[in-house]
Amino acid sequence: MTARVGPIAALAALLACHSATPGPGGLPLPEPAASATLRDSTGARIGVATFTLVEGSARLGVSVAGLAPGQHGIHLHERGVCTPPDFSSAGGHLNPAGRKHGLENPEGPHAGDLPNLMVESDGSADTVFALPAGLLALGPGGVLRPEGTAVVIHAGRDDQRTDPSGNSGARLACGVIQPA
Repeated sequence: MTARVGPIAALAALLACHSATPGPGGLPLPEPAASATLRDSTGARIGVATFTLVEGSARLGVSVAGLAPGQHGIHLHERGVCTPPDFSSAGGHLNPAGRKHGLENPEGPHAGDLPNLMVESDGSADTVFALPAGLLALGPGGVLRPEGTAVVIHAGRDDQRTDPSGNSGARLACGVIQPA
């Protein structure tokens, strides 16, 4: 499930991911468990992905700019390597259970499958995805594996069914997930 957030909420989410200062009502903001700097094929920084634990649930906040408007596939990939220009170094989707691709596939999904990222007409997206808390665990089923993992944004919309990648097209951006 995704939620579209406005600029003020996006700023609050980013601050929540990068700050230990009190938030609204004096409550502490969550510390990030991991993050990734998203870079395009030229190596330019286009955004950030931040993983947090909130009340026993995991969240992935994504804030990017400079992409074509519309829906883009976004996935967690099996290797923590982002070699431009095609980012094939990140391998396939994180899939330790050997399932099929897609949130709508009866034989899926991969652990790394996410809903599409909606990019606005100005080329930006500020979104929060809910994730299974186990994705932030150490070990083969999570993003904090010894071999690392990556966040990859694709050129096209993910159809959420076609194996292995949802026909989401070329890899536009990649970021290696680093523990906080």
